[in-house]
Amino acid sequence: MAKNKDIVMQERNLQTVSAQQRIVKIVVKAGTYLFLSIMALIVLFPFYWMIISSLKTLDEYRQNIPTFWPKIIVWGNYAEAFSQASLGRLFLNTAFVGVVSTILSLVITVLSAFAFARLEFKGKDLMFGALLATMMIPGELFTITNYATINNFGWMKTFYALIIPFLVSVFYIYLLRQNFLQIPNELYLAAKVDGCGDLKYLWKVMIPLSLPTLISITILKMMGAWNSYVWPRLVANDEAHRLITNGLRNAFTATTGDVNYPVQMAAVAIVSAPLFLVFIFLRKYIMKGVSRSGIKG
Repeated sequence: MAKNKDIVMQERNLQTVSAQQRIVKIVVKAGTYLFLSIMALIVLFPFYWMIISSLKTLDEYRQNIPTFWPKIIVWGNYAEAFSQASLGRLFLNTAFVGVVSTILSLVITVLSAFAFARLEFKGKDLMFGALLATMMIPGELFTITNYATINNFGWMKTFYALIIPFLVSVFYIYLLRQNFLQIPNELYLAAKVDGCGDLKYLWKVMIPLSLPTLISITILKMMGAWNSYVWPRLVANDEAHRLITNGLRNAFTATTGDVNYPVQMAAVAIVSAPLFLVFIFLRKYIMKGVSRSGIKG
């Protein structure tokens, strides 16, 4: 009888512990979801405010007590923003700079990463280490020297100044090199035995196997060109070469100094839409490319 009582007590204790563990798991899970929900609201609220502000009238926007939904929805703000800021021309300029710089940057990145990953030449490790060391220097420190170089070349207010200074990215070279190193070296040696050249091997084998990383680099490079602000404002802020970020700076400021904020918000929403679409539909390629880069060195 005593043994039976002990067994019953043990079972009750196990049930109590199991119930407590379930409660703890539920509480932890609920707290996690609550925290993530709060963080999501904090992140999404500025975008929500941008959208509703773009649909308000100027008088409603200037009210002392803000409204969280427009009393009168004004879709005409978007048409006014597109015409007033010449968004068509700004889109074309930005797309041209982004596409050309991305293509040239991809060529340089692929060739450099292949050289550091597969070719053997004197001083390779030292040169790669020197390139990595430049990543420790803030990009703002290069602004003065790049500006002086562009000015000496006579490239001020040209597309050359917007494209050439940022064709080389050490981070992209490093990312792609790490991906190339994951490809077995035996494939390269077998290709060399069969008489396959380096460029043919790169095009037929390494690029297809590293396609997710290349897609990630393409997306990130295009987004960087789309969002650039300081450098284009310094070297090419004229009407013919102005990019979309700089074009929105003073496009909606009247001669009296008043800013039509709803129309400006509508323009910002139009400009942000391509980036949202890129992130929504291509985010898996970004994550896949970065995750496949590895840490092999």
